[in-house]
Amino acid sequence: MKTGYGYDKNAGVVAGRSHEGGVDGIISEDKLGLDLIYIQAKRYSGSNTVGSKEVQAFVGAMENVQKGVFITTSKYTKEAVLFIERQSKSIKLIDGKLLADLLVKYQVGINVVQTLSLYKIDSDYYGE
Repeated sequence: MKTGYGYDKNAGVVAGRSHEGGVDGIISEDKLGLDLIYIQAKRYSGSNTVGSKEVQAFVGAMENVQKGVFITTSKYTKEAVLFIERQSKSIKLIDGKLLADLLVKYQVGINVVQTLSLYKIDSDYYGE
């Protein structure tokens, strides 16, 4: 929701279970469910990369769905990235770095500890 996807709290469902492969979640972009986004998530250590085998399984599980997001806490192999680039489906790969950036940007799963404001004199206001 914070990223602008889905129409309400019921727009997303958990579809799979851990260590199952395929699809972990489904986001319905509209109330009729005409536009779906499939989600796959892999929680891996930094040294365990996601390869082409995993992304191929995800694409296979997508069947008639045209949009997908594959998220990992680690990285993708070059082969996995090249495989996704060759797909006619619209698939976004989110690695650990981008995931961390998105969590901070949309403040999901984090708590703000301190906020710092910096101020600059508005010279237009004072007529300089």
